[in-house]
Parts: sequence; C-alpha cells; structure tokens
Amino acid sequence: MAMDKRAQIGARIAQELKDGDYVNLGIGLPTEAANHIPEGVHVIFQSENGMMGVGPSPEPGTEDKDMINAGGGFITALQGASFFDSATSFAIIRGGHLDVTVLGALQVDQEGNLANWMIPGKLIPGMGGAMDLVTGAKKVIVAMEHCDKNGNPKILKKCTLPLTAKGRVSLIITDMAVLELTPQGLVLQEVSEGYTVEDVIKATEAELIIPSHLR
Repeated sequence: MAMDKRAQIGARIAQELKDGDYVNLGIGLPTEAANHIPEGVHVIFQSENGMMGVGPSPEPGTEDKDMINAGGGFITALQGASFFDSATSFAIIRGGHLDVTVLGALQVDQEGNLANWMIPGKLIPGMGGAMDLVTGAKKVIVAMEHCDKNGNPKILKKCTLPLTAKGRVSLIITDMAVLELTPQGLVLQEVSEGYTVEDVIKATEAELIIPSHLR
C-alpha cells in the first residue's frame, strides 16, 4: 500500500476518535491513526501486548527494541503510559473498557459481520485478540483497502471466510470511501477524492444506500 493512501486512511480514522477515548489499534494499517491525532485531542491508545498510552511512531534512528506493539512495530510511550501483563490487557478488552477498536479485514459484509483471521488452506498464526476486541469495544471500525490485491471487492453481501465476529462492525474506512452500518443497511457516507459514487458501487459487492447528504 502506498504511503499516501495509508496516511489518508489513518487521518480519516483519527477524525472518528474523540478526546478522552480509550482506543485499540490493530496490527498494520490501523496503527497509522496514532500519527494523525489533531493537536489538543488526547486519545489513550492501548496495545494488546500490554501497554496503555502508546504514542506515535518513533523517528527513524530513535527506535527502542523493547518498545513494540502487538504486531512487532516500534512505538513510543506518552507521559503517564503504563505497562502490564496479558491478563490485565485482556481484562481491559473483555471488560468493555475500550471505546473504539480499529482493525483490518479480509472481508466485511452488509450485516456488519467481520472476517479477518484466516483463509482456509493457508498457514495462519491464529486469531489473536481480534475476537475479544470486536466483542468488547463499544465501537468497531474496519480500516482497509476497498479491494484485495486482485481487484476483488472486500465489502460483500455475505462473508465467505470464517467469521471473527457477527454484526459488530460500526464503520468501514477504505481508500475509496467511508461506509456506516445502520439498522437500514450499509450507508455510503463519504467518497474519497479522486473517486465517484459509481466507482465505489462498482468496487463493492454489498448493497449500498446512497443518501442525499453524501460527502
């Protein structure tokens, strides 16, 4: 994924985070959000391997080998950060103490189902904390590219891969659009610069509701 696309998605995720939110950022693309928090907004980021108060990515050459997130990427600690074991970390997650979790996905469907942990027949490391995060957090944001590397839609009528969770996704942020899961269905809320509504419809298998206030 090109850095400009990654930064674009990260900046849009950051717009969803409010002052005082406790947030878990999943491995990979979601971690970009920590680099785009507006000045004056204080968001407390958790890393599931045992840290609360994660800061933005370190400048090249300043990395600390003992400071990594759950995906092995280098991180920084903000003033007041705390470190704890996995039992405490998952007590925070499972106890419903996170306001938002942001995860990547292999597939999402129009019912808010998420598949992000395995492709049958391929080597997998395991589900990790994804099932706990999407069940425990108050809001679930999926951040991903709109289509896979072969150009196939990742936003479907019905997920075909094994599910991580059912009906838990609140918002989908991609390089092409922002889509919200509502009781009425999947609503196209925003179209990214350089794309049209028709582009998004063509790249999406799921049925979309196109509102009059579309941005």
